[in-house]
Amino acid sequence: MIDREQLAAYLRDFLRTDGFEDYGPNGLQVEGRARIRRVVSGVTANLALIERAARQGADAILVHHGWFWRGEDPRVVGQKRKRLAALMAADLNLFAYHLPLDAHPLVGNNAQLAARMGWRTDGRFGKQDLGWLGSAPAQETLADLAAELGRKLERAPVLVGDPTARVGRLAWCTGAAQGWVEQAHAAGANTYISGEISEPTAHFAREMGIAYLACGHHATERYGVQALGEHLERSFGIEHRFIDIDNPA
Repeated sequence: MIDREQLAAYLRDFLRTDGFEDYGPNGLQVEGRARIRRVVSGVTANLALIERAARQGADAILVHHGWFWRGEDPRVVGQKRKRLAALMAADLNLFAYHLPLDAHPLVGNNAQLAARMGWRTDGRFGKQDLGWLGSAPAQETLADLAAELGRKLERAPVLVGDPTARVGRLAWCTGAAQGWVEQAHAAGANTYISGEISEPTAHFAREMGIAYLACGHHATERYGVQALGEHLERSFGIEHRFIDIDNPA
């Protein structure tokens, strides 16, 4: 068991949250019970995750996508009210870490994706060094890379580029980082991987001559929060369970 404030302080230091400009608050977002022995992790703090965590007797929920995003309606109405009511009725703590969990060198989304795919990393790019650079030694062509991503992430990626072309220098940034395709190209990448794709992405990729693979926002960001939960379990002897509330985005 660990004290709530002790856990919040540890995560602040471990993830270096004070060093990021983010779109919402990182850390303890909603206060629940003071002592924590069981943590449920998930990608997003949605109602289904809250309800399942409560049924499993969790004391805290740990997520990548939390609440209180910059520019959102501040009123507690509609789905926000339902989610908050369910969380508070169960006296659950909500911890959320966005960009710090993308960037962390060990448990971050980008680090964990690379580890699962067997990629070699040798650099960073983009604002706050969120983008990663390296190579995919086990996947020679884009077709090989797309197939392996599909197997590992259990979702077929969208490929923009010639499937027979070599992967070359690789860049990646999980989630909604499709807008970084130009920065990946400027960093010398031949292939760029992210979660989502938007209408301009394919045009930019084709015109610049960089291959692009969109592998799913949720699919590419399942692993960081799992790794963080497992780290806490090892470090403090608390129970951890990851619950995957699937999302096709």
